[in-house]
Amino acid sequence: MFVNKERYLQLFSDLQEKNVCLVAVSKTKPAAAIEELYALGHRDFGENYVQELLTKADVLPKDIRWHFIGHLQSNKVKQIIPFVYLIHGVDSEKLLVEIQKQAQKTGRQVDVLLQMFIASEETKFGFNALELKDLAFLIKENKFPNVRVRGLMGMASFTEDVGQVRQEFLLLRKAFEELKAILPGSDFTILSMGMSNDYELALDAGTNMVRIGSLIFGSRN
Repeated sequence: MFVNKERYLQLFSDLQEKNVCLVAVSKTKPAAAIEELYALGHRDFGENYVQELLTKADVLPKDIRWHFIGHLQSNKVKQIIPFVYLIHGVDSEKLLVEIQKQAQKTGRQVDVLLQMFIASEETKFGFNALELKDLAFLIKENKFPNVRVRGLMGMASFTEDVGQVRQEFLLLRKAFEELKAILPGSDFTILSMGMSNDYELALDAGTNMVRIGSLIFGSRN
């Protein structure tokens, strides 16, 4: 038994009522754990490492929607472009250019989220609000025809200060609404924020996609 079935079913039901997509973070977990959750009907899984994603995608059902949620290096983009469902962490224009290049080669239109830097930790990645606005105008001019920018993603600080986390999520929500106004009529609809330790705060701030691992699979090895 890899999955806390009762907790998953309750969580999935609660999120479905709120029209929030649950991405089950399966990084470091064996393929058997994914199969167990897949058997319950789940299809959205998140992985952090390219090699681990490739290994799992090779042996698991082809209708799984793979979300790449880690820090993606430009030189590894081409490995996941043929099948990835959504790339969450586009944190530089250079990476966006490389995704466009590789997507064009495969004839795909690849869905991505832009990552905004909202945390206090230096180790996190992402654009600031001004950079996001500049990029939004490039997107509006169709500079990346093989990339579909679906929304924003961000990670709050790892802290017990609830007020700080709430403010960071609200900052991301504000940026999301501002970019949505720049890209009217587009597919810019996803706000991905909230993990096992802070997803309830993210729900209060208006998220519509959460990335949850340990609540479903238990602590990582």
